[in-house]
Amino acid sequence: MHVEQIERAPLDPAFVTALQQRFGTAVHMSDAMRLHHGSSEAHFAPMLPDAVVFARSTEEVVDLVRLCAAAKVPIVPFGAGTSIEGNTLAVHGGVSVDLSEMTQIVSINAEDFDCTVQAGVRREQLNEHIRDLGLFFPIDPGANATIGGMAATRASGTNAVRYGTMREAVLSLRVVTPDGREIRTSRRARKSAAGYDLTRLFVGSEGTLGIITEVTLRLHGIPEAISSAVCSFQTLNGAVDTVVQAIQIGVPLARVEILDDMQIKAVNAWSKLDYPELTTLFFEFHGSPSYVDEQAETVRELAAANGGGDFRWSNLPEERSKLWKARHEAYYAAVNLRPGAVGWATDVCVPISRLAQCIGETKADLQASSVPATILGHVGDGNFHVVFSIDPESEAELAEVSAINARMVERALAMDGTCTGEHGIGIGKQDWLVAELGDAVELMRTLKHALDPDNLFNPGKIFAF
Repeated sequence: MHVEQIERAPLDPAFVTALQQRFGTAVHMSDAMRLHHGSSEAHFAPMLPDAVVFARSTEEVVDLVRLCAAAKVPIVPFGAGTSIEGNTLAVHGGVSVDLSEMTQIVSINAEDFDCTVQAGVRREQLNEHIRDLGLFFPIDPGANATIGGMAATRASGTNAVRYGTMREAVLSLRVVTPDGREIRTSRRARKSAAGYDLTRLFVGSEGTLGIITEVTLRLHGIPEAISSAVCSFQTLNGAVDTVVQAIQIGVPLARVEILDDMQIKAVNAWSKLDYPELTTLFFEFHGSPSYVDEQAETVRELAAANGGGDFRWSNLPEERSKLWKARHEAYYAAVNLRPGAVGWATDVCVPISRLAQCIGETKADLQASSVPATILGHVGDGNFHVVFSIDPESEAELAEVSAINARMVERALAMDGTCTGEHGIGIGKQDWLVAELGDAVELMRTLKHALDPDNLFNPGKIFAF
């Protein structure tokens, strides 16, 4: 989907003066700062905001929203800028509100296994803070994203098969609405039947309905034993079948990631590893030592029956860190399969019974393509990604990749899957959202009109207003 930035008049000088009077040196209008907040890691062209404001509290966000609402200026939330579908690009210009300096860990309730953090707290920062309490936050999208951004895009990642996604992890939100109100969506109780589930409304809304400033999260105890393993397979189907069979017999896999032969080739070069250039599964098992051993032995037997090779174990923390660091850098490894390329990343998610077919047919498309591409993903919940390494100046390559992406999404929808398991809609998958949900999108649009009648909150995302 090709999207161009909407032409807008420059910011009114009186509005700029009001910003500077309220926020002082936290207001930035330099080309470099605007470009940073108007660019994406993906293939989308930059779309620059007219100004950037760094907020440090919910109260500052409220004041900024009220100023923008009065002047009818769009406002786009920005965290770490790691989203894939152009979610933070300023399609209509306006003000980018950077929440990355809202880094306070407000409270840790160890006895209740929850915490409250400001939106700019990073995933790794939180886990370092709570490690000595024997707790961890399991949602791991790969990038060291902000918690607010992860909630806004309904992120998941490598641990989702065992611990769920941000949908399950978020207990409550503090949100600033388009009319400048500050609301709390729920209390800390683990369940509630009190009214509409506003928390779930804002989780995944990509900043179009409200700006998340605080998040209350479920935490988990650090497992007594953690063991990681890597296993290569002669066929892609053998790897996928191993995962599906493990889930079907009830093995509680903590993580299970698939990397196809091209992705392993890229990872070996990027991370200086020496895995066989075959489709490979990365596993992680959590629990008591005996339970971990039992899980691992069951999966090893399944893998052997499906053409898997020997398990390479990584039991020491430093070995596991190296393994998962390589997995987390897989996107950059894939992009760098060719010099000067940029990445086009896409994802789908299907019921696990259809996963082998979906990945297999997608792999056949990639093998017939002239553009280097890799497959990787969180196969334990039916979610996989394709990363194309494209020449952004080649219209032919862009057209070819767009066609492959379209077939991949159509294939997933035909299998009762979704056009995106975790990237969100942003600007890249708006047409597919309509194909997937039909009239339900009109209901989403009705909610957007009701909460943001002037279309000032991250306009141009998810669907046309």
